[in-house]
Amino acid sequence: MKSTPTLLDALAERGQQRPRPWGWLAAGIWLFYLASPLQEMAKHSEGLTRIVGIAALLLFAAGYMGFFVWIRQVGLRAGELALWQRLAYLAVLLALALVMVPAADQTALTTLVYISAVGMMALPLPVAVGVTLSLLGGAELAMRVVPGWTDDGSYGFAIFLGALAVFGMRRAIQRSIELSVARQDFAELVVQEERNRFARDLHDILGHSLTVITVKAELAGRLIQANPERAATEVADVEQLARAALADVRAAVAGYRELSLAGELVAARAALEAAGIRADLPTTVDEVPEENRELFAWVVREGVTNVVRHSGAKKATVKVGARQIEVLDDGKGPVSGSGANGHGLIGLRERADQVGASLHVGKSPEDGFRLAVRVGP
Repeated sequence: MKSTPTLLDALAERGQQRPRPWGWLAAGIWLFYLASPLQEMAKHSEGLTRIVGIAALLLFAAGYMGFFVWIRQVGLRAGELALWQRLAYLAVLLALALVMVPAADQTALTTLVYISAVGMMALPLPVAVGVTLSLLGGAELAMRVVPGWTDDGSYGFAIFLGALAVFGMRRAIQRSIELSVARQDFAELVVQEERNRFARDLHDILGHSLTVITVKAELAGRLIQANPERAATEVADVEQLARAALADVRAAVAGYRELSLAGELVAARAALEAAGIRADLPTTVDEVPEENRELFAWVVREGVTNVVRHSGAKKATVKVGARQIEVLDDGKGPVSGSGANGHGLIGLRERADQVGASLHVGKSPEDGFRLAVRVGP
């Protein structure tokens, strides 16, 4: 995540909405500190000096509050302001503060607290720190060199404390924004993962079902003339498979679909026989622990689908153990483009990784294709 130079830029960059309707009041509350220079003007100045001083004070207060009201009116597009425009705004406030000095005397230094606070909010941090140090140094120097002014340390401390408070608020808001963005990114990642899961399930479901439907439909087409009764049986199987595929898709959408290892072995035998491939499949799965059966069922489905679709084999074998399952054939083996690196095996590898299993693809002892998954070491 790239760093943002100012609080305003941070808010604008993250696309936040306008500040809260009454947020400007939080800034306006602090204007009561301007009562000190106002009282000084009323007691110890007169004539044009007093008028100019009070006018400058009112313009300063209006400029300070205008900053926050303006942000609310234009939204956080204020973050698009160039640095020189922000510095020019602070320079105008500083000029008004200097105009107050003849009437307010030393109490005019109170305005420097407001300037440092706004600078800490509107400027990049290094520049804001520089401005704050300049104001603090200027106040300390003025109290020492201007005749009649006393160095009580209160103005410098107030400038430092005000800037520090705004810096803390600035960091808190930026951290809040970063946390909000992180949560949004996490939510988007969860959605993407769910999309990938559903796409994987849909591919595995339809890939197997449509492969078997295609094989059986082709077989029925060849048997229409030679053996109408067998062709009718195959067409009925196609109808049943289509209905089962539709039910699987609906179950996948509902998010509760689980495979049965025994059921997949039965479906695998039917698919292999329809493709004219001799099937050597286990007749029982009792030795397979319950927690491994769904993964092994996916292995049978993906492995047999690849055998029917790509292998050109005459025989397919499924070997099942407590912690390992193998699907082997005597076909042309793992040839490039045969589907060995297709979406189905990628999805199967993801399923295996989720339960700490390992997936292996290679040649079978008969120089065909071998797909194996082992749970544990």
